[in-house]
Amino acid sequence: MDESPNSSSLSQGQRFFLLFAVFVLAILLFFLRGGFDSQKPLDQLARRSLLPEIALTNGKPTILEFYADWCEICQKMAPAMLSAEKKSFHKLDFVLLNVDNERWQDLIDEYKVYGIPQLNFFDASGSLRGSAIGLRSEDQIDKLIQALLEDQPLPEFTGVGVTDQLLLSSFESKNKESFKTDKVKPTDHY
Repeated sequence: MDESPNSSSLSQGQRFFLLFAVFVLAILLFFLRGGFDSQKPLDQLARRSLLPEIALTNGKPTILEFYADWCEICQKMAPAMLSAEKKSFHKLDFVLLNVDNERWQDLIDEYKVYGIPQLNFFDASGSLRGSAIGLRSEDQIDKLIQALLEDQPLPEFTGVGVTDQLLLSSFESKNKESFKTDKVKPTDHY
């Protein structure tokens, strides 16, 4: 039995079918991975985020969000933040600062970030108006943004506008023995 090199190759129809199957699988994988917008909401926000020094000096109200990629609450809140960012585009700046990035340690210290997500709200002149720690609903985020845009007092939600002293008192009362203000980090959980 003499086999020629052509006898083991694929026919024209088989090559077309194989090429078609590969093309269909590639398209299927593309859409299963999220299509053109494959980034998670938290990644999208972080990539579009301005630098703090630009956002706080450009004459627009600003929300600084301290977050971490591993933070489940940050991930859960990200779609609401992304929706709010799209609704208030060009009127308000969003700045995301990853607490695991040492580059932001000075801001973490300055704004006393002891838990995440922490949102800090700044008016158009760059003055801190308040902060919030923990999960916020889309409705709460929208109302906070509306207050910033209209230069009104921030709405009174649980955990919004907590002063540093009240926050420290809360931490100290939960763990009096081991609480040290110089050793608490945003990644610590009390």
